[in-house]
Amino acid sequence: MALPSLRVRAYGAVEIMDSPHCDPARLTRTYQDFRVVNALVSGWWGIYRRSIRPELSTTTETTLLDVGSGGGDVSRALARWAVRDGLRLTVTGIDPDARAHVFATSQPKIAGLSFRRALSSDLVVEGARFDFVVSNHVLHHLSVAELKGLLVDSEHLVRRRVLHADLERSNYAYLGFAAATKPFFRHSYIRPDGLTSIRRSYTATELRAVVPAGWTVSRGLPSRLVLSWAAPDA
Repeated sequence: MALPSLRVRAYGAVEIMDSPHCDPARLTRTYQDFRVVNALVSGWWGIYRRSIRPELSTTTETTLLDVGSGGGDVSRALARWAVRDGLRLTVTGIDPDARAHVFATSQPKIAGLSFRRALSSDLVVEGARFDFVVSNHVLHHLSVAELKGLLVDSEHLVRRRVLHADLERSNYAYLGFAAATKPFFRHSYIRPDGLTSIRRSYTATELRAVVPAGWTVSRGLPSRLVLSWAAPDA
């Protein structure tokens, strides 16, 4: 396949599943397939093990907000791991998309897990607070102004630590994802939207150039970025 230019972030590119007119059956299959894809490439098990689990307790409740939770697979994984480890974690996934909310709430229940149709700004207005604020594959959807708005919201909402994980744009990421997914996901939007997501994503250098002081950008494999912030009084 032809490799598009990845020198500049393709913010104007549109993912099929973001269209209100996309095929509902393929969209549902996409939400289902995210569990497989994110388990393989998103790195949340490592983030949970290194940055979240050490701060959880068997007796004291810890709260976590997943912003832009989509079909809810990352929210569910975090809640499931905490239950398995005998740790008390309440996870709230928020997403403004009604279709994502319907899918997320239709899945089997897990102790301590809930979903809401909401934006991070809605929770700021409510005065909500959480020990952790996280997101997965949200940053590449945002303009620089929207990104800065999310970071302001995150600082207002969190008591301890923010962890926003996303893709990093590169030729390696694009060609690797294209090759790895070619035989699979024929009945969902995973492959075309995944390639669009890579084109829309930031590089580490770009992200470091636009985030406020105090935020840290770290890189991981395969082609991953984690944007983090620790509350001063954490």
